[in-house]
Amino acid sequence: MSAEKTSLHPRNKHRERYDFPELIKTDPELEVHVFNNPYGDLSVDFSKPDAVRALNRALLKHFYRIPHWDIPADYLCPPIPGRADYIHYLADLLGSSNYKVIPAGRTVKGLDIGIGANCVYPIIGHQEYGWTFIGSDIDPNAIKAARAIIAANPELGNSTICRQQNNKQHIFKGIVKPGELYDFTICNPPFHASAEEARAGTTRKLQNIGRHKERTTILNFGGKDTELWYEGGEAAFIRNMIMESRDISQQCLWFTTLVSRSQNLPFVYAMLDVVKPAAIKTVEMAQGQKISRFVAWTFFDIPAQQDWAKKRWTKL
Repeated sequence: MSAEKTSLHPRNKHRERYDFPELIKTDPELEVHVFNNPYGDLSVDFSKPDAVRALNRALLKHFYRIPHWDIPADYLCPPIPGRADYIHYLADLLGSSNYKVIPAGRTVKGLDIGIGANCVYPIIGHQEYGWTFIGSDIDPNAIKAARAIIAANPELGNSTICRQQNNKQHIFKGIVKPGELYDFTICNPPFHASAEEARAGTTRKLQNIGRHKERTTILNFGGKDTELWYEGGEAAFIRNMIMESRDISQQCLWFTTLVSRSQNLPFVYAMLDVVKPAAIKTVEMAQGQKISRFVAWTFFDIPAQQDWAKKRWTKL
């Protein structure tokens, strides 16, 4: 019996430790990456991008019915349990606007800011709740890879449309079209403020997992420049997002973003105070000892939220 990871969301399918024999049955290609670690447990080497990619492929196939998934070398390969947690807590947030009933189905539409090559948020959101997505990214190769994943998996159908962001200073501008309505946005902002800071962060990660390479730094979970850093870092990215959210305040019910650095929270709240939303929520998530959170804001008061839900979700 696998030990339960009780810190994850109750609906998260990854609350138990990875069952590698079952995952290998689902995707035999994972087997070459699995070994017994010093604690006597089966694991993979998380410092090796190929191993992490193989694990993600098996998880998506086993739990989300996605038989065909891959990303180009060096692109971000995110941990699936953490991504799933964000989706499930986001579902609860939508339910808070709908008398605690979580909306499901194709009329629930989200905007994934920075869909990346991996397309993981739309995959989990669609396979768990039937939601549809617009996915934006500044990197044309990431857009191409995400589109290939969608096209290769019939279950995803036309659930996700990818749009190229042509201006790295903009978040919503150039993506959200006049008259479009979104029930939520979701985002994992670039973490670092420079390429140098990103490289230093990667080195620390490798040291933490005891696999530091003297001559060559391998990105743990991968990541291209546009995925890992943004001028001014996470705080600057979120500031731009908040400022632009004011321009489409009546086109989206809930704006949300991960805030990886807790020390950025006071700045985020100060920026939100500038745009004066009707409500702000901070949702904490935990995966093992790692604590993360997303901040959500809306320009709709409670009656307006319920009216939005009635108009968009009552026929689900």
